[in-house]
Amino acid sequence: MIDVSAYAANSAGGPLEKTTIERRAVGPHDVLIEIKYAGICHSDIHTARNEWGHTVYPVVPGHEITGVVAEIGSEVTGHAVGDRVGVGCFVDSCRKCASCEAGEEQYCPNGYVGTYNNVGRDGKRTAGGYSTHIVVDEYFVLSIPDGLELDAAAPLLCAGITLYSPLAHWGAGPGQKIAIAGMGGLGHIGVKIAHAMGAEVTVLSQTLSKKDDGLRFGADQYYATSDKETFRALRGRFDLILNTVSAPIDMDRYLSMLAMNGTLVELGLPENPITVSGFSLIRNRRSLAGSFVGGIPQTQEMLNFCARHGIGAEIELIPADKINEAYERVIGSDVRYRFVIDAATF
Repeated sequence: MIDVSAYAANSAGGPLEKTTIERRAVGPHDVLIEIKYAGICHSDIHTARNEWGHTVYPVVPGHEITGVVAEIGSEVTGHAVGDRVGVGCFVDSCRKCASCEAGEEQYCPNGYVGTYNNVGRDGKRTAGGYSTHIVVDEYFVLSIPDGLELDAAAPLLCAGITLYSPLAHWGAGPGQKIAIAGMGGLGHIGVKIAHAMGAEVTVLSQTLSKKDDGLRFGADQYYATSDKETFRALRGRFDLILNTVSAPIDMDRYLSMLAMNGTLVELGLPENPITVSGFSLIRNRRSLAGSFVGGIPQTQEMLNFCARHGIGAEIELIPADKINEAYERVIGSDVRYRFVIDAATF
């Protein structure tokens, strides 16, 4: 076993605190990663505060991890000591089902193993990237291309693949009109990726406060959803809408902006069930769908794509002792656009 420094939540109402955790010894197919950066995802906050109701304490969050290989197992072939690598939302799956064999491990019907707050095949609970080191099976370790800075690449391991996967699945490209609803930690990366794919990109945000940023990231248009005229002006316009907003929205109004055969993809996780009128779907033969991150092959594809196009997250780098403050700022939408922790401060 390896003892490493980490930050953990010990209760739903308490702060994250510095601690020491154990990592397993490096097995034949394992990679020991010296973590350099860990992104803060809103999912970390939901889990740390037990807002989804399944947290087991203590919990070490973090599934946007970048670092350097420090040691490899005797049978590892895909990574070498010194390689720049990353780890995303899961660290194992059954590897036998149709989903896993297709490289869609995130949809494993037997359950993938989450990077934290989950139980691994060894029966022990997983601990995430708010730590100095992590041991991961080589298959679930991603290569970070040289064209990406490790700090700006960290949020790509969750936020980036969350947007890339539906854009790729629904064939985003030249001639397509795509809307990104929400210009936060998810949405701003989606704008960059959709633009790089060649689509016409529109941002739908509550206000115009981030319009200059949106246009700089590659948006062709930027509309405020607080203006009722927006929904009239954009009726029937889009082939694809990606909703990154976790707060409740009037889904019928957003569906009205889809062209014939258009699709609205739900990426956010609102607290309450989504309600939709059947009429909103049958008109224009619209579809309402969902998408969840991406498998290991597609995540590597995303990283390579982002490196080719110079796409990284817009980040604010913080020391570990600012994690609790950062959580409050995320809740207050006081970040442009993603917090990343410097793991040297753990």
